[in-house]
Amino acid sequence: MKQRIITALLVLMAGTSCTKFLDKTPLDKLTPDQAFSTENNLQLYINSFYTQMLPDGPAIYKGDVMADITVPNTVPAYVAGRVTPIEATGWTWDNLRNVNYFLDHYDNPSISTKARNHYGGIAHFFRAYFYYNMVKQFGDVPWYSHALAVDDSALYKARDSRAVVMDSVLADLNFAVANIYDTKDNSATQVTKWVALAYKSRICLFEGTFRKYHPEAKLSSSADKFLQEAADAASQLMKSGQYKLQSSGATEKDYRSLFISENPVSAEVILAAVYNNSLKKWHDAAWWYNSATLGNRLGLSKSFVNTYLASDGTAFTNKSGYDTLQFQDEVKNRDKRLQQTIRMGDYKRTDGSPAPPDFTVTYSGYQIQKFSLDDKYFDTRTESYNSIPIIRYAEVLLNYAEAKAELGTFTADDWNNTAGALRTRAGVKNNGLPVDVDAYMKANFFSDISSPVIMEIRRERGVELACEGNRYDDLRRWKAGKLLERVYDGIYVPAKGQLLDLNGDGKYDVCFVDKVPADKVSGVVYFQLDNNTSKLSQGDKGNLIWLSNITKKYEDKKYLYPIPYNEIILNPNLVQNPGWE
Repeated sequence: MKQRIITALLVLMAGTSCTKFLDKTPLDKLTPDQAFSTENNLQLYINSFYTQMLPDGPAIYKGDVMADITVPNTVPAYVAGRVTPIEATGWTWDNLRNVNYFLDHYDNPSISTKARNHYGGIAHFFRAYFYYNMVKQFGDVPWYSHALAVDDSALYKARDSRAVVMDSVLADLNFAVANIYDTKDNSATQVTKWVALAYKSRICLFEGTFRKYHPEAKLSSSADKFLQEAADAASQLMKSGQYKLQSSGATEKDYRSLFISENPVSAEVILAAVYNNSLKKWHDAAWWYNSATLGNRLGLSKSFVNTYLASDGTAFTNKSGYDTLQFQDEVKNRDKRLQQTIRMGDYKRTDGSPAPPDFTVTYSGYQIQKFSLDDKYFDTRTESYNSIPIIRYAEVLLNYAEAKAELGTFTADDWNNTAGALRTRAGVKNNGLPVDVDAYMKANFFSDISSPVIMEIRRERGVELACEGNRYDDLRRWKAGKLLERVYDGIYVPAKGQLLDLNGDGKYDVCFVDKVPADKVSGVVYFQLDNNTSKLSQGDKGNLIWLSNITKKYEDKKYLYPIPYNEIILNPNLVQNPGWE
């Protein structure tokens, strides 16, 4: 309507006063001077970055579908070889232009320097976050520090080196840390100095370890620079006293409370995707994890569950016969994060009904409950209202521990303040600084690691951050992508046709069969094995094996995603990542 009025006015005024009228500011648009004229306007612009650029809840709790620690309903396309440059996506720059446009115009001298630098710091944080994700995916990418016009030739520039881009990311993070307000945000919804430090520890750890474990990138000599930056950022946050582990002494509840609380647990959660029942801001975690049709039917793998320690701090895999223990026995006297991550033991729903692993949902038997509200009501509705942590203090502790261990400066006190503290929170005895490399971890996960400390920090990272969307990033920075080729394995089944009581309540829950019997036992799920997509590892007994008939392949080229084919057609200066030509 405004445009039609303006057009009519232009026609009426043509000839006598057209030139004077066209010199006026358009009535239906804000100029940059107007849009960035007040502190409130800066905040309004910045607020758009949160919804456009930060992950939502589903991106977090669905983030470990492609991981070595989980068993999904199908092999991810990337691992199954169904992704080519023609299907590739992700080479999008809209969010960067929005951030750069802000940075090009926000520095208005009529606004206080402190306020300008605060909002400028948040914009620098989001630019660093954008480029971190692009570099993780593509490696070398073009660095743009300003918003470009549609006819700017720089739109068709070649990719800048990873070294140049990540140095610029580090500079952005340092500006953010130095200038964003340091008031703690208990709602865990705003980017503060502490959020910037937490992300700096994550980003710099990723880059430092990537450079160390990927010699083909030819950046090994600068790995320690980023590792030290990661350690320093984490240390600054730790010394601030702003955050601590959620640890009330209820070792069987504290961990999971972080993932099922409506309001973020502000002691530990630094940034969260916040949901609210009264506002009907909901997500589908409980439905996704407990539906036989909606989600990926994601469960943990047996190989990973084996890495959860015994409560006395010793390796579960040191126990004689650990590999043939039935489910109800193997989960006893373990790290209490296990019972807060999967259904096991005497877990009950809100109505008091027992809830053993449900084999109409899980393919492995290790059914994830970490993000699911306990009321059955939510199992069939997109109405879950628990807030989902995006980054939390526990990760910062692990980032610090790993960076220091990789630098060779990790101490016994560092252990007690990081991995040891996490184990204590989980009801696991802290036996002090590790002195021996765990044989199971080395044989089944990280054969190239000879440091007992690094091995145990990796174990701790896997357990603490399970199903929070971090695992694939860890695998690719450690150059451990081959773990994605491993067999999807599940619980040990002593014999086909044997009725199993998975939670020890005296009632049978599941039976693995070649053919469902005519006379079924009430309450029992009959899991039909076809000896192709599903089978037992030793024929008539053994671990449940899923989708071993589908080839999984993770070649070295997959550490970097292919640049979409159409983008290379549009910009011939782009060169495809190695192996994807």
